[in-house]
Amino acid sequence: LIGHLQTNKAKAAARAFALIHSVDSVRLAEALGQAQPSPRVRALIEVNLGAEASKSGVAPDGVAALLDAARGKIEIEGLMTIPPLAASAETTRPCFARLREMRDRLAVQSGLALSELSMGMTDDFEIAIEEGATIVRIGRAVFGERTA
Repeated sequence: LIGHLQTNKAKAAARAFALIHSVDSVRLAEALGQAQPSPRVRALIEVNLGAEASKSGVAPDGVAALLDAARGKIEIEGLMTIPPLAASAETTRPCFARLREMRDRLAVQSGLALSELSMGMTDDFEIAIEEGATIVRIGRAVFGERTA
């Protein structure tokens, strides 16, 4: 599941998806943990690196606390971000590098593997891969432009 997940939809999401890319609060992590305590829901923490009001995600300075609070409730496998809209793919590089650096630091601090980095979409996935992405989201390249 990619995209904002409301807490009241956690039970359905826990049953329907193999990996939830958008955990952004302790409340959501708790709801997912209660919905499926075993095996734990596999999830990524969504980080809003651009501080964009239009995007979901936890602020960078809140990621460590969310990791600690979610531990034992869900299986946190890494981090996800959607960078601010950029004029060119290369402009997204600092955002992707920052997420990788954050992941590396938090893995050491938390003792969690945090092996997944979900970052990069159709227009910038090559840059994301160069910066360490393990998951890219290339829907438009596969399915074409949206018509509505």
